[in-house]
Amino acid sequence: MEWIDISNPRTGNVKDLPGVCIGVLPVHNDVRGSLHELWRQDEIPEGFNPMMACASWTHPGVARGPHEHVEQDDYFIFAGPSDFQIALWDARPVAADSRRGWLLRAGEGCPLQLHVPRGVVHGYRNIGPVPGLVITVASVLFKGRARAEPVDEIRHELDPDSPYQFPSI
Repeated sequence: MEWIDISNPRTGNVKDLPGVCIGVLPVHNDVRGSLHELWRQDEIPEGFNPMMACASWTHPGVARGPHEHVEQDDYFIFAGPSDFQIALWDARPVAADSRRGWLLRAGEGCPLQLHVPRGVVHGYRNIGPVPGLVITVASVLFKGRARAEPVDEIRHELDPDSPYQFPSI
């Protein structure tokens, strides 16, 4: 597996990974605390139509994914209070090399917004010392309308022979 570290530069489109966009999370601090701009309609990728948002807490050392979606695009916010290692692989039919992986860090040390289009395998692991919060805005309703449909998710983490594996820390 070839890994490409994309932790720097922190913003813009990822080279060789079309549709994946990284942006510095705008944080406004004052004497009361801080305000994080989670997403703005005028700054999200063209064609991304958010349908729902959710929040998840991940314990230190725990990974979520790798998995991918057939119809769903995800927009993640990594703002803390922990740090995450994020892994991406391009599994779309037009991808040049799905065995190449991209890595970045995000969270308290570097608050980021990340847009992951359908077909891009993705996962994140809490590499910090405390539980970490991730906010996800999705283009598809979880389990569909009235939660009556299958979940749009291919869970590679359930297959020990999957080529999509986090690198050793």
